[in-house]
Amino acid sequence: MSAAEILRFIEMNFPQGRSYCQIEELAEQSLRLRLPYSDNYLRPGGTISGPTLMTLADTATYFLILAMLGPVALAVTTSLHINFMRRPAPEDMIAKAKMLKLGRQLAVVEVYIEAAGSGDLVAQATVTYSIPPRG
Repeated sequence: MSAAEILRFIEMNFPQGRSYCQIEELAEQSLRLRLPYSDNYLRPGGTISGPTLMTLADTATYFLILAMLGPVALAVTTSLHINFMRRPAPEDMIAKAKMLKLGRQLAVVEVYIEAAGSGDLVAQATVTYSIPPRG
C-alpha cells in the first residue's frame, strides 16, 4: 500500500483514531513517521510521555505491515518492548521502523524514535504483530 492508501484505510476502518502522524518516507521494508508536537503529549516536567512514544512505535509498525501486506485490519500487537534512552524534548518525534521478519503468522519490527530537532535517539522498540491467516 502507498502512504495515501494507508491513511485512507485508517480513516475508513478506524474512524475513532484518525491518523495524527505523517508518513514521511516509505521504502520496501522501512518507514519514517512523524508525530507532530502537541501539548497533549506532555507529562509533568515538560517531556513527551512514555505512552505517547509507545503509541508512535506501535503505529509505525502497523503502518509498515500495511505497506507490505496490504489492508490487514485484524493484525494485532502481541508484544511491544521499549527502551527509553533519554528524556524527549517537547518537539516533533520521528519514528524509523524497519522490518526484521515478516512471516506467515508474525511480523517483527524494530523502531527507533528520535527528537526531530536534535536527532537524539529517545527510544528504541521491538514490536511483534500477529498476522491473521490470509486467504
